[in-house]
Amino acid sequence: MKRLELFPISAKIANDRLTIAGQDLSALADEYKTPLYVYDRETLDAAALEYKTALGSFYPGLASVTHAGKSFLSLALAQWTQSHGLTMDCTGEGEIAIAVAAGVPRENILVHGVNKSMDDLKSAIQHAGTIVVDNPSELRRLHVILPAPMPQAQVSKAKNLRTSVETLHSAQGDIALWLRLLPGVTVATHHAHTQTGHHESKFGMTREEILEAAAFCKANNLPLKGIHFHQGSNFRDPEPLIPAIEMALDIAKEIGFKDEWHFCPGGGWGVAYHEDELPHPSIESYARGIAEAVVEGVKTRGLNLPHLHLEPGRSLVARAGVAIYRVGAVKRRGDKVWVLTDGGMADNPRYALYGAGYSCLTVSSPGGERTGRVSIAGPYCESGDVLIEDLPMSKVKEGDLIAIPVSGAYHLSMSSNYNGARKPAVLWLEAGKAQVIQRRETTQDLLARDSGLEIISAYP
Repeated sequence: MKRLELFPISAKIANDRLTIAGQDLSALADEYKTPLYVYDRETLDAAALEYKTALGSFYPGLASVTHAGKSFLSLALAQWTQSHGLTMDCTGEGEIAIAVAAGVPRENILVHGVNKSMDDLKSAIQHAGTIVVDNPSELRRLHVILPAPMPQAQVSKAKNLRTSVETLHSAQGDIALWLRLLPGVTVATHHAHTQTGHHESKFGMTREEILEAAAFCKANNLPLKGIHFHQGSNFRDPEPLIPAIEMALDIAKEIGFKDEWHFCPGGGWGVAYHEDELPHPSIESYARGIAEAVVEGVKTRGLNLPHLHLEPGRSLVARAGVAIYRVGAVKRRGDKVWVLTDGGMADNPRYALYGAGYSCLTVSSPGGERTGRVSIAGPYCESGDVLIEDLPMSKVKEGDLIAIPVSGAYHLSMSSNYNGARKPAVLWLEAGKAQVIQRRETTQDLLARDSGLEIISAYP
């Protein structure tokens, strides 16, 4: 069944029921309620290994894989990244706190953000190994708060006095700064809102701003170590990356990077969300295209081979996640059939934001004959609260469970409490076992941040 190929690699149909990692999804839904999200460890491991193997095959220098926290982040997921030695990309103080709580070491924390607050920057200096500078104003703020490098004699003295590791890191200037380039080159994505590299984008700096920023770093002895750019999210063709890579390497030569330096052409490699998009885009072809372009590019420019970083984003975690919903009602409106579920845009806003297309299977009898088309929507008071439009399905009735694959990225990380929705429980599936890694929110959680007014007078 082609649709099954969208699901985690451990997904199977056993006794006419959909299973993942040997777990009956019906039983999980009964025990943990719905909406429910599950993550398959085997699929996560396979994606990480595929990236690392491809980079090892095609890039002769140092290369790293970075997990984008914005795609999905929890304590468990952050801990998992360290089992593969991945870098954690954190946007701001909140995501940094999760990475630190999970035990991610300083050298594996990288901080992004288009308009970092002072609190974000202070947290990054305290905990991170790398800060990607988005704009000149941010660089000036960093200059004010970034500790100056400590002279070697003082470093030795500090060590002898058993100065704390965190203080020593900051004093030595162990933070590395990368500058984010706006290349002015787009890639083909599923929606304009997922394109980040075009001329009118809010992200990064122009070539002229990058060179001015590099001069500022040199004049003020700031630890400039690399260049970063990002062109878009969920694209399938690496070819449009090449002009941006060429531009970035030209700038690297003008800056005069020597010895050890870092180069990151972002991420955003796509995945298949619908059976019409299969097969899943090749991670190997993506890594190979970038690696070969960088190797050839530095050779022709007389640059040292940089430490190459890739940011897989959704292609690392999306396929590992599955969302499970229970059908509450079926409505027929002329030729249209609405299947209404207990989750929707509050836990997956991607259709509302981007018109993203999905597929699904019923948990019971997933191989049934597809006799009609349905649209699947959630319980919220918005016409945009839709999950899937016009999908061929077998008969779906009230009480059935449906499973939507490729739900591991940009669902829960973009979720909300709209209409008082409580965020769903999340399970980690591994070796035939299910573990709760995020509990279901309660109404008490919704009230925890609130404080009522003390009414001191009544209306006359």
